[in-house]
Parts: sequence; C-alpha cells; structure tokens
Amino acid sequence: MANASTVVYIILEVLLAAACCLGNALVVWGVKLNNSLRQPTFCFVVSLAVADFLVGAVAIPLAVLLENGLNLSFNGCLFICCVVVVLTQSSVLSLLAIAVDRYLRVRMALRYKRIATQSRSWVAVTVSWIIACILGLVPLFGWNAYHKNEANNSNIECKFPKVMSMNFMVYFNFFGCILVPLLLMVLIYLLVFHNIRKHLRDRESQPFYLREQRLATSLALVLTLFAVCWLPLHIINCTDFFSGPETTPQILLYAGILLSHANSAVNPIIYAFRIQKLRKAYLLVWRNITLCQREEVSHSDVTLDQVDGSNPNSTSLSDRSKSLQLLQAPVGLNKHLQN
Repeated sequence: MANASTVVYIILEVLLAAACCLGNALVVWGVKLNNSLRQPTFCFVVSLAVADFLVGAVAIPLAVLLENGLNLSFNGCLFICCVVVVLTQSSVLSLLAIAVDRYLRVRMALRYKRIATQSRSWVAVTVSWIIACILGLVPLFGWNAYHKNEANNSNIECKFPKVMSMNFMVYFNFFGCILVPLLLMVLIYLLVFHNIRKHLRDRESQPFYLREQRLATSLALVLTLFAVCWLPLHIINCTDFFSGPETTPQILLYAGILLSHANSAVNPIIYAFRIQKLRKAYLLVWRNITLCQREEVSHSDVTLDQVDGSNPNSTSLSDRSKSLQLLQAPVGLNKHLQN
C-alpha cells in the first residue's frame, strides 16, 4: 500500500498534468488565432508549448505509472525514460532558439525580417526536435544500466535509476546538454540587453528597442524559471551519483520531480502576465469559446421552437434566426439588419 507522501505526490502530479495540458493548449490555440503572433519568435514559443503540453499528456502519466511499480521489459522501460529526456531536451533547444532569435532581432534589426522568415523558423523548430530525439534516445544505443539487470531476463520493476546510467544523466545530459546551453543562453541574453541599452540612447529608435526590451525580459524570465525548476532535480542526480543512491530522501526526490514538471505548467501564466500579444490571444480564445456556446444555446432554442409550434410564447424560426444574426453581426451592420 502506498504511503502518504506517494499519494500526495500522485495527486499533485495529476493536477500539474491538467494544468500543463490546458495552459499550453491555450498558448498554441492563441497563436493560431492571432495573426500578429505569426512571427519567428512565437514559432519557437509554440514549440516550447508543445513540449510542455507533452509533459502533461505523456511524461507525467508515465511518471505516475512508474511510481505504481509498473513491470516492463528492460528496453520498454528504457524507452519510456528516454521520452522524458527527449521532452526536456526539446525545451532546452526551444529556449536556445528563442534566445538566438532575440539576439538577431536587436543585433540585425534592419535585416532581421529577411533572415528570420517564418518558413526558416519552422525548419529550425523541426531540426531542434530531431536533435532532441537523437540526444534523448542515446541510452537506447547502449549507454544505459543494462549490466545491472543481466542476471534477470524477465520483466523488471520499471524505475528510472534501474535502466538509466547515471554516467549518462550527469556527464552527458546535465553537463553537456543542459548546463552548457543554459550558460550559452545567459551569455546571449547579456548581449541582447547590452545591444538594447546601446540603442536606447537614440531617440528615433527608442520605441522599438523599448518593446524589444520588454519582450526579451519576459523571455529571459521564462529561461530563469526553467533553470530554477530543473536544476534541483539534476543536482539530486549528481548527489546520488557521487555520494550513493541512498543519499537523497524520497520526499526530496518527489519535490525535485514535481518542481521540474511545474515548469511546464507555469510558462503559460508567465506569457499571460508578461506578453501583451499573448494575453490578447488568450482573450480571443475565450471569446471564441463563449461565442460557440452562445450559438449552441441559440440553435437548440430554435430547434425546440420548431418542434413545439403550439407554444404561444415560442418565437418563430425566422425571428430566432434574425436575433442570432443581430447578436453575431458587427455593430456597424446592426441597423441594416434591423431595417
């Protein structure tokens, strides 16, 4: 029977999964509806939102299943664990692409639109996902903990440390694929803000660079939160690797995993509070949802009136249709419809 900390962990994981899916689906839908967001930067934001959505839809449910003692073959368990690494790597590469895009925007403002086209941005997104898959699936090609399970050819209790090599997780994944890109992104954002401050002295270009400063600050905050949420879990992995697996209490490990998953849920909230265009896109999505609900209610009322024609209080079909037109039509057309 699961202890109290495990039950709390699973409940929190389920809540985080729902938040990840709803919030990041809203980001993707908002960018699709708002034409002003069809820019290279937001292609990478969509890529990051897709990775965060998959954390909620795939990675967290798998983590919960593994915590319940799922029995799988070694390769099956290894593949599941690699999926989590792929999604993390995709987030890192999306953040790196956003940082490079912001640097090009402020460093080559006049040539930026010719260089960073939308088609090139989607190519970059595709390449980043391919690289993330290659880097995340490296354990499948031999860098894993198979030697620990050689004596047991049957199914094993699927746990991350049983199949993933800590050599891989510490030296390759953390030091090489996460820490180095994070340091590179910090350097890029320092160059971005240096260029912005330099151009703010020019009054003619000041409005443009003020807008870029606000957007770069918001995206740098997303990067900071990624580091804050993911570094504790990797530090725990390093501690277990160098000091032994019994060093970290189970509750601390749960906290590190939950914090890493929480990063995928918090990004849409940051966008809403910090990026005005995305906030407007959220409102547009909400209006579309409420308009669809209103149309469904109106159409159901029309259908009921058609069926029950004897009701003296019922409105005719033509009157209902005209009322629905008045609701949906722009303000400038209302007078024409009424006449």
